[in-house]
Amino acid sequence: MTAAIVGLLLGLIVGAGCRFFDIPSPAPPRLIGACLLLAMTVGFVTADHVLPTGKTIVEMYKP
Repeated sequence: MTAAIVGLLLGLIVGAGCRFFDIPSPAPPRLIGACLLLAMTVGFVTADHVLPTGKTIVEMYKP
């Protein structure tokens, strides 16, 4: 839970800093880009929960 809160706060700080200093936002400028970013994040988190600790797909299926 702490990591999620820190990630959210860091994202808000980066977004506010970009807006304050008039720097282009590092976020995707279109909805499809934001959806792609969300899908990659969900896939990463899902794989982290499904795979055993310390293993990768490649290690699981070695002959």
